[in-house]
Amino acid sequence: MAAISSLASSSVVLFLILLTIISCGSSIRPFTSYTFSIKEATVKDIKLAFQRNQLTSRQLVEFYIGEIVRLNGLLKGVIEVNPDALLQADAADKDRYYKGYSSLPDLHGIPILLKDNIGTKDRLNTTAGSFALLGSVVPRDAGVVEKLRKAGAIILGKASLTEWANFRSLNAPSAFSPRGGQGKNPYVLSATPCGSSSGSAISVAANLVTVALGTETDGSLLCPASFNSVVGLKPTVGLTSRAGVIPITPRQDTIGPICRTVSDAVYVLDAIAGFDPNDEATKYASYYIPQGGYKQFLNAYGLKGKRLGVVRNPFFETVEGLGLGRTFENHLNTLRREGAVLVDNLQIANIDVILNFTISGEAVATLAEFKLSLNAYLKELVVAPVRSLADIIAFNLKFPDLELTDKIGQGIFLAAQATNGIGDQERAALSNLQNLSKNGFEKLMRECKLDALVTPSSDVSPVYAIGGFPAIIVPAGYDSQGVPVGISFGGLKWSEPKLIEIAFAFEQATKIRVPPSFKP
Repeated sequence: MAAISSLASSSVVLFLILLTIISCGSSIRPFTSYTFSIKEATVKDIKLAFQRNQLTSRQLVEFYIGEIVRLNGLLKGVIEVNPDALLQADAADKDRYYKGYSSLPDLHGIPILLKDNIGTKDRLNTTAGSFALLGSVVPRDAGVVEKLRKAGAIILGKASLTEWANFRSLNAPSAFSPRGGQGKNPYVLSATPCGSSSGSAISVAANLVTVALGTETDGSLLCPASFNSVVGLKPTVGLTSRAGVIPITPRQDTIGPICRTVSDAVYVLDAIAGFDPNDEATKYASYYIPQGGYKQFLNAYGLKGKRLGVVRNPFFETVEGLGLGRTFENHLNTLRREGAVLVDNLQIANIDVILNFTISGEAVATLAEFKLSLNAYLKELVVAPVRSLADIIAFNLKFPDLELTDKIGQGIFLAAQATNGIGDQERAALSNLQNLSKNGFEKLMRECKLDALVTPSSDVSPVYAIGGFPAIIVPAGYDSQGVPVGISFGGLKWSEPKLIEIAFAFEQATKIRVPPSFKP
């Protein structure tokens, strides 16, 4: 593993140095001297710096490339940098110079990293961290990427991840992929950064990029956001397009932002939400996106009158074990002080079953859906070394040194390959998941007239995953070792406006996040 990681790190550093050298002859020059502090800057800060001629997109991209060169060998948050990133930055600066500021979208000239399962029709690879897909060519940009390009965002590169979005093997280390190496938590390097959108969270936390996109099937946005002290926003399934994204299950997959602040996450959500003809699930999105977008819900007084449900068992056990019980009691008091009505000591029916991936039926359903959806994705590729899950399994057996097959295995792949479509067993599992959601979280929300559920960390993720519900997680503290933990707010489908109000108001009232410390 060390040899592969070292080789990947050296290749990335060499490539970035070459990229900087070959790009220095661009005709677009910085407007002014370098006077703006980029670290921890928000989208709003950067836009204001653009407007004041304190910063250009080229300077911004050059800064992030420099930070990737400096830190990525340690953190392994980035798999590839876009060889055209500086060209895109120059084009953004030119647009800004000739068109002015008022006509340009909020993300114009802002660099973004994409999790390496989100397809781009450019010189970047889309591999889910696996050598099996290295060199594959996608037919088109993913739906969210197309929207980002229209918004003027700069595609800085691809973020690392737990290989195959953590759906290859139960033995796979979190935040590890053969292509990207082992991702590290920038707060405490020996702590988990969680996954599977690990690189997106690591890179945003460590200021390797302004904002990032991740994906979630069950916890893959919320968990790394919690462990890296950043904001993760899991949209309602169907609010953002999954077209062109390497899938696990269309029933649960969703694409969302990982950012340092709630406001930045909302800027990204505004850019990527909406209908995509290549994803049928988005056909209703336009009915639920509020006129004027989601920015209007960045309300510092957004907690006033909100009814928040508190489910202590089992979700408070984790933070109490970390010695953070008092911290979260203080957070509940903050929510009350800011005007929220807390309905405490609630219970979700059959919560133990919902949280058990096997007993709930989530495993049975997802394995079959994964094989079907992955095979469909692979068949659409213009060029691909593999065309089916069976081909990937064979690749891993043929190249065990590359894919660490003997050490990690591929048990989930083998279980998925053994499925044969959606049969009686899968239909029973899907029915059970639907009933668990309907009679559990949905019933609780409606009977108690709740606007959101509030819980520590991301342990609640299966509750939101099986029903396609939205959630947002915000930095909430650090344990005695300095490892971050978040606080999550989740609601019924299409309740993003309420969740944004709640999360933003909590963030503004507490302002807990601090930059990473890189402790051993």
